[in-house]
Amino acid sequence: MDKKEALKLVQDNGYNLERLENEFKKDKEIVLIAVKHKGHVLYHADKKLKADKEVVLEAVKQDGHALEQADDSLKKDKEIVLAAVKQHGDTFQYADDSLKKDKKFILEAVKNDGHSIAHADDSLKKDKEIVLIAVKQYGNALEYADDSLKKDKEIVLIAVKQDGNALEYADDSLKKDKEI
Repeated sequence: MDKKEALKLVQDNGYNLERLENEFKKDKEIVLIAVKHKGHVLYHADKKLKADKEVVLEAVKQDGHALEQADDSLKKDKEIVLAAVKQHGDTFQYADDSLKKDKKFILEAVKNDGHSIAHADDSLKKDKEIVLIAVKQYGNALEYADDSLKKDKEIVLIAVKQDGNALEYADDSLKKDKEI
């Protein structure tokens, strides 16, 4: 098989990257086409390409979970992690711990997907500003808030308005509140 045939295969179906010879899994052009179609096929790419920002960015834009396969150096890259979180909030779990402690970054992440708070550093789960943004976007993010904020009527009201099931995570003292 030559490169032209390999390109055709991944253009037809990104999953075909898995079946190609290793030489094609090292070819940036072929891998880029594959991950644009199916981001998680980054798993089958050569290690060098898992550290290539352009390749990884395209992969996470298509499937945020591709972040799990990226080189650790790129799990610290705010642009890449934010692109993954925009695609699927739960992918924040694969980010470097330094980003999980970065308030400014967490604010961006929870604006895109409130569920991202689940993987934030515990110190930021006590931050009212972050929790408010998270529950506005995803009411059940209340589950991950610090217990002190589960007693905060403003936060609980917003969470319950966004998703009535969020009441389950409120402090017992607020579950009986008629206003909520």
